[in-house]
Amino acid sequence: MQKVLVIGDSCNDVFVYGKSIRLSPDAPVPVFNPVETIENGGMGLNVQANVMSFGVECDILDQVERIKKTRYVDRKTNHTFLRVDTGEDNILRVKSNQLEQIKNYSAIIISDYNKGFLHEEDIKYVCDNHPLVFLDTKKHIGDFCKNATFIKINEVEYNVSFAELNKDHYKNNLIVTLGGSGCKFKEKIYPVDSVQVKDMSGAGDTFIASLVVDYLKTLDIQKAIKFANLCATAVVQKRGVAIVNNSDIIYR
Repeated sequence: MQKVLVIGDSCNDVFVYGKSIRLSPDAPVPVFNPVETIENGGMGLNVQANVMSFGVECDILDQVERIKKTRYVDRKTNHTFLRVDTGEDNILRVKSNQLEQIKNYSAIIISDYNKGFLHEEDIKYVCDNHPLVFLDTKKHIGDFCKNATFIKINEVEYNVSFAELNKDHYKNNLIVTLGGSGCKFKEKIYPVDSVQVKDMSGAGDTFIASLVVDYLKTLDIQKAIKFANLCATAVVQKRGVAIVNNSDIIYR
């Protein structure tokens, strides 16, 4: 049976939905009236939830101290008024002996939001000691991750990370997501359908999770990219940080 391990930063995503129908009399700001609060696991926990939604067993190695992201959102338009993050000052680094468990898993997903849980040396250890590692990192790409099987970053991160690096070294394992334009792998563009986007929160988590799920099934990265595109397209049409499964996907 295939089993996946997610390693990385996690958070609690809190969405406070409400309405605003007037401005404050003492300052030129909207008065926000909360109506409903929805809370779920985000970042690494969202990756794990998306993997499990496809019936694949998945564990997580993350920090004990959870970051909390609270978004205040207009219920009607889904417009975010404000996001408040707490807990980032208390992140402890992963213990080296905890990483030894990677040998027990079919694939490793590193979900590194660069909050302090994983250092470059930790990522290097995982990439050097497991044959199938999918890396999603906010760190600048460097030699510490050159042995990752596949690296997924967005276009902005790509332009920053590779400003002073030899891009040729990563040409066979780098997947660059392009938002509404799909993604790029080995200079080939994998497009996505144009859809009405409700929320981009967590879309990258869904992409990397579904990429791994399909790759474990097909061992074909091009097929896995197409599947991940379908899943990411489906999840951005949902509110908040959401998950997808096979029932959400329109296959072509």
